[in-house]
Amino acid sequence: MEEELDFWSFVELANRRLATEYGFRHQLATEVLLTLNRASDLVTYDLEASVHRPRGRSWSAFRLLFVVWLAGPLEPKSAARLTGMSRAAVSNLMKPLVADGLLDRVPDERDGRSVQLSLTEAGREEMVSVFREHNEREFGWTDALTEEEQRILVMLLGKLITGRTAADTRSRR
Repeated sequence: MEEELDFWSFVELANRRLATEYGFRHQLATEVLLTLNRASDLVTYDLEASVHRPRGRSWSAFRLLFVVWLAGPLEPKSAARLTGMSRAAVSNLMKPLVADGLLDRVPDERDGRSVQLSLTEAGREEMVSVFREHNEREFGWTDALTEEEQRILVMLLGKLITGRTAADTRSRR
């Protein structure tokens, strides 16, 4: 009978099989990234399902509104860079957010071919309201760690992100 695997027993099984059956040497790297991806997926799903979907928004729409709220006005290419999304994704997200009256899209005064994204008053009000709930949910996730552990985690993730160039990795920038 097949053993019932949970996430952690799967990681252990994967590491063992990758090493013994296939000769791969970097099991800890696999474990780190499997765990990082699992944590990211769990947090993202929880925030989207509990905070954003009930308000009729996707996680991606929240990310775009969040960046424009705090860093705007922005050109779409800057919004794409800050959210980690493609320019096409930002363009597709802009349309319904403009139609919903949350986002303004105005011609750039310096470059008539470009636009600037900014939040409308309704968009600002929504972000203040949604972020209050979002931030409480974030706290619920991070409360398992001490403040020092949270700072260490941020430092380690920053090191992982900035150190990636050594591996000739790709990103959207």
